[in-house]
Amino acid sequence: MSVHTTLVRITGRVQGVWYRAWTAEQAQARGLSGWVRNRADGSVEALFHGPAATVADMIAACHEGPPAAQVVDVTAESVNEAPPQGFQKRPTL
Repeated sequence: MSVHTTLVRITGRVQGVWYRAWTAEQAQARGLSGWVRNRADGSVEALFHGPAATVADMIAACHEGPPAAQVVDVTAESVNEAPPQGFQKRPTL
């Protein structure tokens, strides 16, 4: 099984619409580890770690987000950051 760690940045109307909580719920439901946080520029940033296919599925879900979100763009890059245990909601950076 191939395991990937991917850093994702989501832009659009993604703050104040439960995007961060939705991301944590979706990642936990998929058994992924990592974190999600709002950024001061209005974007949301997340780190997903797990089986490659599951990470890809989570990234695809980020293009939609929760019902109130209006996602404009999702960028993803593979990283070597060690993920935390479980999935965390982190403070705004």
